[in-house]
Amino acid sequence: MTWIERAALFSPLDYAAIAILVGAWLWIGWKIEHPSPQKPSVALVMDGYRRDWMHEMVTRQPRMFDAQVVAAMRQGSTFFASTTMIAIGGGLALLGNTERLAGVATDLAIGSAPAMVWEIKILVVVLLLANAFLKYVWAHRLFGYCAVLMASVPNDPEDPNAYPRAGQAAEICVTAARSFNRGLRATYFALASLAWFLGPMALVLGTMITFGVLYRREFASQSRAILMAQTSNTET
Repeated sequence: MTWIERAALFSPLDYAAIAILVGAWLWIGWKIEHPSPQKPSVALVMDGYRRDWMHEMVTRQPRMFDAQVVAAMRQGSTFFASTTMIAIGGGLALLGNTERLAGVATDLAIGSAPAMVWEIKILVVVLLLANAFLKYVWAHRLFGYCAVLMASVPNDPEDPNAYPRAGQAAEICVTAARSFNRGLRATYFALASLAWFLGPMALVLGTMITFGVLYRREFASQSRAILMAQTSNTET
């Protein structure tokens, strides 16, 4: 089967739905990481708190609390990386058994389609999960870098290297959190892409719901209001 014949297996609505999925994924990621100054995202507000944390760490003795926080963040990235790996394995196993999936779809009156159609739909989910896995693994490594930098901060606040190294640890922590958040967004849209098994319109609906959930949590949630209130109190 040629590429033209494979492309003909999908309707224009399928291609439009995939374009909406990818566009929404990329746009919400860009919006969260580059919000307007008047309306920062939760991720951006938390970056400020991470920098404040590393600044306070310099004078905190002992620093066991800080070490425990970094360890908890590493455990979180490890958990999601492991879970994503299991999901990728399940998707790859399903690629070799699409006939059964096609039979289930027929029984549920979802529709009949060649096995290659189901394989490509599964592959989209696997690719999004693979992206998420790579982000989680990189976040885990960066949190490790952050822990090492934190350990290198001198105990004496008067040491000229104390605050510069704390600043370096803060920026590595911010980068790690950004990678972790990107992994989460890829996971969200991987779940949304599962709706494609029900058809292109279901994929569009799943994408819009996922987009709305992410936008609300970053720009209109109660947790954001609390964080912004704390930021305002600090500034005043």
